[in-house]
Amino acid sequence: MREQVGLTLPRRLLITSSTDLVGVPTTRVGPVQDTVRLLHDLEPAVVENLERHLSMAKEWMPHEYVPWSLGRDYADLGGTDWDPEQSRLSPIARTALEVNLLTEDNLPSYHREIERAFGRDRAWGAWVHRWTAEEGRHAFCIRDYLLVTRGVDPVELERARMDVMATGFDSEQKPVLQVLAYVSFQELATRISHRNTGRYAADPICEKLLARVSTDENLHMVFYRNLVTAALAVAPGPTMRAIADEVIGFEMPGAMIPGFTRKAAQIAQAGIYDLRIHHDEIVQPLLRHWAVFDIEGLDAQGEQARNELSEFVAGLSAQATRFDEQRARTQARRAARQA
Repeated sequence: MREQVGLTLPRRLLITSSTDLVGVPTTRVGPVQDTVRLLHDLEPAVVENLERHLSMAKEWMPHEYVPWSLGRDYADLGGTDWDPEQSRLSPIARTALEVNLLTEDNLPSYHREIERAFGRDRAWGAWVHRWTAEEGRHAFCIRDYLLVTRGVDPVELERARMDVMATGFDSEQKPVLQVLAYVSFQELATRISHRNTGRYAADPICEKLLARVSTDENLHMVFYRNLVTAALAVAPGPTMRAIADEVIGFEMPGAMIPGFTRKAAQIAQAGIYDLRIHHDEIVQPLLRHWAVFDIEGLDAQGEQARNELSEFVAGLSAQATRFDEQRARTQARRAARQA
């Protein structure tokens, strides 16, 4: 593997004595000057975590994870059209990979949203562009893998991509704290979804590829998670409110995918990503890391948010238990019929 060079943070990104941030985004929640102040207060943490990220990130090449020798022409070039029998993947694995890929495909919309929230200048802007460049690799290599191995119907995949990107992704101009909270949960959820999909696919090449993608997602999660930690120090009440709102209203960015509800149910039934995983491996680890139930001195807004959060998480755990029990009964009935 090649060694990456030149990942030192440019001097222009270092903090200065200025309290102004050029090109700061606006927000529909709270005065613009509050957003400017928050971005300035968090910028030292951005610089620190961007430097950390660049020191941890390893260069990798998407083309090195694709089995090109398995490729062959499709009908328009004298080959054969896709047929389900050509796929080495089970129907559920195909569904999970399609959902993961179509979610990654919407990167232009995600870039627009985080640039709106964070701005394009100084350390914030450097992170926005770095994050976008790293995320772009994910769709490249997953699509190449699926097309080369004939894992999915390429016509349906392309039509779905057009639908998803034509719909786009809109965060409804969430303020900075809510964006930071959301992407912390979303990046971790994406990491777990890719990792579990790779394992479920029962193809070593696919598992290796998605493990590599998951490593990127984990580094992104750590960056955002650490910024939320910094935000809890400078604005504990509003940050607690943002965390509660994003846990309670959480929705994966791929929810606009055609047939998403049905596909998500199939993925959950297969144990790739379900309520128990969401509670145990996404929500709880981040809440523990931030020690949200141990923070002292919260204002009334923060305390109310924490109470709502506690009640919701308890309900989520109960829902997960009911889902696990229902799935076990369904699997038992299916096994009995097969016997």
